Amino acid sequence: QVQLVESGGGLVQAGGSLRLSCTASDRTFNNYTMGWFRQAPGSEREFVSAITWTGVTTYYSDSVKGRFTISRGNAENTLYLQMNSLKPEDTAAYYCVASRSGHPRYDYWGQGTQVTVSS
Repeated sequence: QVQLVESGGGLVQAGGSLRLSCTASDRTFNNYTMGWFRQAPGSEREFVSAITWTGVTTYYSDSVKGRFTISRGNAENTLYLQMNSLKPEDTAAYYCVASRSGHPRYDYWGQGTQVTVSS
């Protein structure tokens, strides 16, 4: 069972930046596709970004493409999401996810970290 713990959320002004981190408890993290979803109040959970275990292939939703960058440090069992040019509509709880079989099927979810972007 993989446990995922997110950190790095907070309050930022529009146009600012944040970097989210997700640490996995399982050493087999290196074999998983990892990613991020988000959920705003009153909205459905939506895909944000993902990265394969090699780090070669990345996926982004159209709403964050060009502003967010996903990366991973396999030696540290850690996933990152660098978020730049943040907008109020990026406000949401962000969830780290892990997949044994690859995008877009995700087996494990973290508890989430809140990102709030003020206008």
